[in-house]
Amino acid sequence: METGFLGVPDVDGVIFLGLTLISLCAAFVTAVSGSAGGLLLLGTLALVFPPTVLIPVHTVVMLGDSVSRAAILWRHVLWAAQLPFFIGAALGALVGGQIFVTLPTATLQVILGIFIIVFTWMPKIASTGSLRGRFSLIGFTATFVGMFVSAVGALVGPFVGAACPDRRQLISTFSALMGLVHLCKLVAFGLLGVTLAPYLPLMAAMVATAVIGNLIGSRVLNRIPENAFRLIFRLVLTALALRILWLAARNAGIL
Repeated sequence: METGFLGVPDVDGVIFLGLTLISLCAAFVTAVSGSAGGLLLLGTLALVFPPTVLIPVHTVVMLGDSVSRAAILWRHVLWAAQLPFFIGAALGALVGGQIFVTLPTATLQVILGIFIIVFTWMPKIASTGSLRGRFSLIGFTATFVGMFVSAVGALVGPFVGAACPDRRQLISTFSALMGLVHLCKLVAFGLLGVTLAPYLPLMAAMVATAVIGNLIGSRVLNRIPENAFRLIFRLVLTALALRILWLAARNAGIL
């Protein structure tokens, strides 16, 4: 492992700059579409870092990204969903941390992909039961799955979409909930002994540019018609679900 730009291992100045710009773009994409930004960032980081570094670094950056977006749009957050979701997320991180490497990835991806498609296009199913019950369950599931695959915003999105009639409420609530997911995961990674200190300069720079992306994206969000946003939101979630199913087939050796 070589020490690179600002002491970040195996990262030179060009890669450092490129990752900060990708972080800005990813934040903007999430701010205007509700999802996909996390996956864009994850895919880019995967070109640079091994999995043992990739998921924790992605988690830290997405925590800063999500919290800053929720702070910008805090007036629209559905606060009633936060505590139940947090309780579920904490339990999910605890359980996921205990069995970090024992679940077959392909099976998990098939279940995840199918669930996302069903809940995205059948919102009445995603709004079944009490709000507290739904969000405590999805909090547990999202954080548990996130210990294995990291980018799980597509799983949370359909439930937030069903509960939030306004696009700004959807984006702000989604961001606050994902912040809780990433926080719980980060605590779990810390308990597992993951050390991220050498990557602090890079993560700080990526969070800073994510804030800029969120500021720009929130302005664009205010100008998007509600119907157009809902269509974009559903199409993006569906595309992410199909990608997860494709990865499941590849991991299972079918493709």
